[in-house]
Amino acid sequence: MNSSELNVVFGTGPVAMAVMRELVKQGKRVRMVNRSGKADVPAGVEVIKSDLYDLSKAREAASSAAVVYQCAQPAYTEWTTKFMPLQATILEAAAFVGAKLVIADNLYMYGHVNGPMTEDLPYAAHTRKGKTRAEMALAALDAHKAGKVRVTIGRAADFFGAGVFDSAVGERVFPNTLQGKGVTMIGDLDMPHTYTYINDFGRGLVTLGEHDAALGRAWHVPSAETLTTREFVSMVFEEAGFPAKVSSAPALVLKAMGLFMPILREVVEMMYQFEEPFVLDHGQFTRTFGQTPITPHREAIRQTLAWYRQHMAAKAA
Repeated sequence: MNSSELNVVFGTGPVAMAVMRELVKQGKRVRMVNRSGKADVPAGVEVIKSDLYDLSKAREAASSAAVVYQCAQPAYTEWTTKFMPLQATILEAAAFVGAKLVIADNLYMYGHVNGPMTEDLPYAAHTRKGKTRAEMALAALDAHKAGKVRVTIGRAADFFGAGVFDSAVGERVFPNTLQGKGVTMIGDLDMPHTYTYINDFGRGLVTLGEHDAALGRAWHVPSAETLTTREFVSMVFEEAGFPAKVSSAPALVLKAMGLFMPILREVVEMMYQFEEPFVLDHGQFTRTFGQTPITPHREAIRQTLAWYRQHMAAKAA
């Protein structure tokens, strides 16, 4: 990928912004697309407004792109109804302009897994959102096989970092630790669980966009070593300068609350990921593309805490 080629990033959420930061670091041209046409981006990054459910507008937004990064998503409570048509429109737009399509994905499609998660696992999702993710991935890879559009998919575990609020280790963790307050998590705190730093996810997606060898399949992007959730959150407290105060919310209480809170109901559906080992294997990525930088957990946590300090100060001002 040369610096004159245009990279179009659909979405301006935390994953999209991480992709943008990596592209800018490499001196690439970047256009970002969202519903408002506004985003806090560096000088030189174009931001345009578009309705990504409208194919003609999505095509216009993707015009002249060499690579399209699909990082947009509907509200978590609307995944089963709106995610598939959203991605289908973006895929059609990328195909229309002849761009390579890089899709940001997660691990929901695998369902229950016995052992580390590798890319050759069957799609055995038993949840609504997992089945949606599986259907979306298969549709994209089928389009690649049919010669319609060049596609690759990058998958990460639960991520954290700048701008990440709606995550198991997002807003429920970092603001409280900065104030020395207790943190309540879901699931078994002592199960191993991979967490992906958002900047590592962005770097991994850009790597996939740069290599034709990535096309036609899904990849697990590199993440730092797997810890237990208790170890990870305790490390956040240590870096914030407070003794760890972490507990787990009773599953029965969460399920009962989910009857009245739609967003919590969606979280409860995925609780199995926190009740059993959830370990991401990215060995295939490393063997194919070489050892890309992975941010050590403590450094990633320091950077995330710094971002949250600034964010909380701005909100209080």
